[in-house]
Amino acid sequence: MRAPRARYFNTTGPCDRRHHYMVPPAQRLPQARVLIEMDRYFVLHAPRQTGKTTALDTLASELTAEGDTAALLFSCERAKTAGDDVAWAESLLLDSLREAAERTGWPEELLPPEPWPQVTPGSRFGSALSEWCRRCPRRVVLFLDEIDALQGNSLVSILSQLRDGHNARHKGHAFPASVVLCGLRDLRDYKVASGGEAGRSNPASPFNIVAESLRLSDFTADQIAELYGQHTQATGQEFTKDAIDRVFELTQGQPWLVNALAHEITFKMGVTGAITAGQVEEAKERLIRARATHLDALVARLYEPRVERVIEPIVAGTWPGTDTSFDDDVSYVHDLGLIRGTRDLEIANPIYREVLLRVLGDRTERFVKADPRSFVLPDGRFDLVRLLQEFVVFWREHGEVLIQQEGYHEAACQIILMAFLHRLVNGGGHLDREYAAGTKRLDVLIRWPYPGPDGERRMQREAMELKVWRAGKDDPLPDGLAQLDRYLDRLTLTTGVLVIFDRRPEAPPWKERGTFEQAITPPGRHVTVLRA
Repeated sequence: MRAPRARYFNTTGPCDRRHHYMVPPAQRLPQARVLIEMDRYFVLHAPRQTGKTTALDTLASELTAEGDTAALLFSCERAKTAGDDVAWAESLLLDSLREAAERTGWPEELLPPEPWPQVTPGSRFGSALSEWCRRCPRRVVLFLDEIDALQGNSLVSILSQLRDGHNARHKGHAFPASVVLCGLRDLRDYKVASGGEAGRSNPASPFNIVAESLRLSDFTADQIAELYGQHTQATGQEFTKDAIDRVFELTQGQPWLVNALAHEITFKMGVTGAITAGQVEEAKERLIRARATHLDALVARLYEPRVERVIEPIVAGTWPGTDTSFDDDVSYVHDLGLIRGTRDLEIANPIYREVLLRVLGDRTERFVKADPRSFVLPDGRFDLVRLLQEFVVFWREHGEVLIQQEGYHEAACQIILMAFLHRLVNGGGHLDREYAAGTKRLDVLIRWPYPGPDGERRMQREAMELKVWRAGKDDPLPDGLAQLDRYLDRLTLTTGVLVIFDRRPEAPPWKERGTFEQAITPPGRHVTVLRA
């Protein structure tokens, strides 16, 4: 008899509990079953690769197994090619629905009718669902996955047919008891697509009756521990508590990242023995350098105008726009999974935060010719003073051109310095960055391991605060010293560096920029100020 296959951490496609470690979907989506039992139509949305399809597939199987429901998940992705051709979109959707039903192994009486009713295009989808529900001995629940694939008139038509069928149910009209639209976008986007205005109730949308649309949550720290515990139970290999804590800190529970880090460690790195926080750190670096498909898909969005409008003030630390169109952009970027929420604008997690700055700084890195090894002192420590001096030379020579070329113009200075640091620090050390909209600063921590006199590994830490002096504003030095002092206090460091970029029209000529001075923070710390 063939031995069962070993399970593993999945990073591609839906999970299968027979082959993959997985968090029970019901834990992540408790409200969905309640709404289905109430015969509601609703939206489930979340960024890509967060487990939407897995959760709905599991829920459909559980509902069907209970005996009074025929719950079916099918994908709308094939209908993307139809565009505005409603008849073609209906045909593709019904083909996908039938094929999904046939794959379930259901008895004949539960399957959709063959052939579908032949009616006028624009009503075929609704008529087909109605005929199936009329014949099926169970209540029908339908999950439309990848609903985002439908576009233009096709989307409007499908939503309108769902609305008509939903509204006719109280008259005894046979139609699915519950319909769930699953995709990337939130409720308001479907209202817009079906002819309404963002944020306003639209009678042409079947979803104006829904009190809420559900967002699939990221993993909690406990769920990460449970997921990794499945690997420990199966193999005996333990993730230490520090490792699990570090994974949660780096990912904030983003499901693909949680699985990808574990897969990198257990499979690609081939780690044996207990898994440590240091190995999590190494796996993070490997993932970022490899620019996995998931990360590349996010990066590809960065230069979309809607995304740039939101991400630029986050990187620059400036206050974002206040018009209603900006609110819509924020919702869109949140739906993509790039930011944590829609109120306090922050990048979703430290890994995304690092990836974004690395990608935005790619052009600058090509200009950096200095040898990273030349910044290592004889005792193995990192020579921050020399690096800053080298940056001044680089800034005077390339800064003006790079600022003009940088698409994220308001955040150009921060992006350029980050790229310079990354080119020279990463490989031997690590860069931790903190930034958010409205903070008027970007915090940087350089962590550099080196051997101590006793041979034990030690960690050099150097903190920097980045600020920009903008036109019509006061010198940011006082605020910068106070902010840097709070940052140093949090890190328990005695000194640091404040970098002030001068973007005013009256700023000194480029060849005169890059002066160093010593300053004292309000509580009395001695720090270095670089005016660039």
